Amino acid sequence: MAQRATIVGSGPNGLAAAVALARAGFAVRVVEAASTIGGGVRTAALTLPGFHHDVCSAVHPAALSSPFFRAFGLRDRIDWVRPDASYAQPLDGGRAAIAWRDLDRTAAGLGRDGRAWRAVVEPLGTHLDDLVDFTGNQLLRWPRHPLTVLRFGMRALQVGTPLTGITFRTPEAAALLSGVLAHANTRMPSLGAAASGLFLAAHAHTADGWSFPRGGAQTIADALAADLRAHGGEIETGVRVHDITTLDVGDLAGGDLLLLDTSPRLLLTHPGLPADYARAVRTYRYGAAAAKVDFALDGPVPWEHPDVAASPTVHLGGTAAEVAESENAVAAGRVSSAPYVLAVQPTILDPSRAPAGSHILWAYMHVPAGSRFDPTEAITAQVERFAPGFRRRIRAVHATTAVDQEAYNPSDIGGDILGGAFSVTQAIRRPIVSTTPWRTPLRGIYLASAATPPGPGVTGMPGWLAARQALHDAGSPVELADLFPGR
Repeated sequence: MAQRATIVGSGPNGLAAAVALARAGFAVRVVEAASTIGGGVRTAALTLPGFHHDVCSAVHPAALSSPFFRAFGLRDRIDWVRPDASYAQPLDGGRAAIAWRDLDRTAAGLGRDGRAWRAVVEPLGTHLDDLVDFTGNQLLRWPRHPLTVLRFGMRALQVGTPLTGITFRTPEAAALLSGVLAHANTRMPSLGAAASGLFLAAHAHTADGWSFPRGGAQTIADALAADLRAHGGEIETGVRVHDITTLDVGDLAGGDLLLLDTSPRLLLTHPGLPADYARAVRTYRYGAAAAKVDFALDGPVPWEHPDVAASPTVHLGGTAAEVAESENAVAAGRVSSAPYVLAVQPTILDPSRAPAGSHILWAYMHVPAGSRFDPTEAITAQVERFAPGFRRRIRAVHATTAVDQEAYNPSDIGGDILGGAFSVTQAIRRPIVSTTPWRTPLRGIYLASAATPPGPGVTGMPGWLAARQALHDAGSPVELADLFPGR
């Protein structure tokens, strides 16, 4: 009889772990609290019939560079949209800066800062695989590509400290950088924001750019689930786990496994958890939250600058100083009066997501953890600022507060969608300082969520690394090439 593996949570990390273990010969069962699978990669009709909105993540710059998804063949299993423009940052007065996939075009658009932009991002993008190898695992190890790591560290110091103020001389280039750094949802400038933002910016000028799946993020979960079922795995939805001791997980002492694609706090429900580990879980820090609005529109967003209409991802917030002010207000526990907004307009390149002639807009802002603030008006006002007439295009809205986000996904503590505060310290301590952070002190139980390395992002890597660790501990070490031969 095959050994059993139970996975709690059907997000991309939980499903990645499930696929790996099923291919390794385990009888795998995934339990999911929601009525549909996907976790952070769900797509649903949140507003009106025919409008398909991504419930959580929408654009996935790191998915196609992920070692797990490369081995899995995600590029070939679903259809990817590769925009000419990775992201845009509109400014007042009808101006904008655009991060085109074509680095030469981007540099030309930034004028006298074109050379400086190239110096910051080109060495990282050119050596993207080396950078992914370093950032895509726990950091307590000697890097295989130290020169790339040195470049990465030097640029993080350059743009994650007050030195960033002397890197660029034009408001366009400074704003273009600030918009991507603000993804980290932490104070600015900071090394945490710099590391996160530079990793994303490194993808912007590659062949794939900031790609996204045609039809919605749900297609990622569906592809993983199909492979899992093809290898004998099962998925049960509508099963909310409040206490891991109530789960039917077989004989953990005898080699069965339990992997948690959840917050580490679920481990606190186990009476056998050692006190020092429990203390680490309780003191693990969560960050600020996201509050989101999904818009159903009767036409495209009427951006003042025409090139913004070519970019699925748009960072709204104005100048670099304004973006930093907004993020620092949230870090101090306040809702910004002029928030940084991360917006995605997928229907400009994927019309399948809305009825003919209609569009959708996905947009969120950062708010303090546990906030009940309704983001609808604040986000609408920021879009209107750079796209006059936007309000007249709105047919319906669906708002999600930080409190709603945690209710939707209990792993998003306080509405934190990144699995924990993103800082240099917590890049190493995630959720503990260890060379094997996926392993818990409880025999047969592993963490496989974004609260473990390499952290947030739709990469499947936390799940794969947890599964690999579990198989190694069981005396059956495998690598991706063993699970996906021929790729």
